[in-house]
Amino acid sequence: MDEGASQSVSHNADLILVRRAQKGDLRAFDLLVFKYQNKVGALISRLVNDPHDVQDLTQETLIKAYRGLASFRSDSAFYTWLYRIAVNTAKNHLMTPQTRYSRQGVSLEQAELVDQDSHWLQDETTPENSLSGQRLNSAIHQAIKDLPDELRITLQLREFDGLSYEEISTVLESPVGTIRSRIFRAREAVDKKIRPLVMNTVQMKA
Repeated sequence: MDEGASQSVSHNADLILVRRAQKGDLRAFDLLVFKYQNKVGALISRLVNDPHDVQDLTQETLIKAYRGLASFRSDSAFYTWLYRIAVNTAKNHLMTPQTRYSRQGVSLEQAELVDQDSHWLQDETTPENSLSGQRLNSAIHQAIKDLPDELRITLQLREFDGLSYEEISTVLESPVGTIRSRIFRAREAVDKKIRPLVMNTVQMKA
């Protein structure tokens, strides 16, 4: 089964569970929670630094989703609707007076998912590449951390969560053209910051 077919099956399965949950089937919603809770938590953790806050906001997102099930329309995927709730919940939290915005960088595992066309990562399979790879990952970590909020979350939804431009548009409630522009600008900004390190590494190996 190809990726598109797999996504279609998952989408249809979600819709069946949503319809059952809308009729009061709590078990159906529990299955949706089991499927998406970790993904929602990972998404929120890229906006909110404190692990306890991430856990609380994840639960708040799921509660809001349950209470808002009646408003869900099947013309969009359930997970994009859920991601939009998660993003808005995290943003609202960060706007409260008692909360300071703290940017969260990305792990090595996340960094390895960055678009290969950007040539951001080096091969770390050999010992001689290990140090340069660590430095590059650190540079990527910092470059993404330094992106403006709207560019960072858009890039992460694309590269780390694998959402399409249309799905990101739904999550962030912005036009597809705006999403494409943000992703281009984000990739360009990261590439500009790490290019000197990449070139230096290449020259050292030459």
